[in-house]
Amino acid sequence: MQAVEIIGLTKYYGKARGIEDINLSVEEGEIFGFIGPNGAGKSTTIRLLLDLIHPTKGSAFILGRNCFTETQEIKKHIGYLPSEINYYDDMSVKELLNFSANFYDLDCSQEINRLCSIFEVDKSKRIYSLSLGNRKKVGIIQALIHKPRLLIMDEPTSGLDPLMIKRFFDVLSEVNRTKCTIFFSSHVLSEVQRFCHRVGFIKEGKIMKLDSMENLRNQTLRKVKLELNSIRENINISGARDIKIEGKAIEFIYTGDSKRLITGIGQMDIRDIWIEEPSLDDIFLHYYGEV
Repeated sequence: MQAVEIIGLTKYYGKARGIEDINLSVEEGEIFGFIGPNGAGKSTTIRLLLDLIHPTKGSAFILGRNCFTETQEIKKHIGYLPSEINYYDDMSVKELLNFSANFYDLDCSQEINRLCSIFEVDKSKRIYSLSLGNRKKVGIIQALIHKPRLLIMDEPTSGLDPLMIKRFFDVLSEVNRTKCTIFFSSHVLSEVQRFCHRVGFIKEGKIMKLDSMENLRNQTLRKVKLELNSIRENINISGARDIKIEGKAIEFIYTGDSKRLITGIGQMDIRDIWIEEPSLDDIFLHYYGEV
């Protein structure tokens, strides 16, 4: 079964674009990275999936159920972390988490204690007294306490320190081993590169590309750095783009046949050369440059 299926989903705010004709699917047990810059349409897509806002047109399904007509049943099986955390300020952390657990009619006390220990959250603290990072940790715990089948997380690591980011990904890896599907929105590309099975690039409300992390890394896309013996003002190699020249150093992204690259480089007075697999940042910028 597909955990998430989106078909022709479109949202306009008056005349302003939210998203346009989004089509994608996420398989059960998959970790899917939904990446793009701020304002690209990531949060709009998530809010539509959760029936927090209504589409202009199109349809969406979670775990085989219609997001807009079966939302109450869907919400029993999902955990959601919004990008911005807002709670009842006068509640303690313990009161808030117990209040959340009551919606699922489950005894979540053991999981609450376990997760609060992992993320070093003091359950006696009042929400108003928590820092941004601690509020985010409480949001993560709240999304996980009922052991959902699908986790939807919007910019989950914003506000977390490096130690908590590591613990967060350790917990998500553990959760995913129980076949929980994770739909992960982010603009932090290194996180997506390390954690996700497959990614979707979104820009200006439209899906640019859907692919597996393995395929993205294995494409004939290479990062090339050259150190020359003499200054060169330009470079004329077909397939080279994003060219940066600084003194005797040249850097560019290359797409195409390796023999053509070697032939082009062979015409230059080279002192040293580095040819590397591109990072997801390079891949991301490459695709955005094509739009």
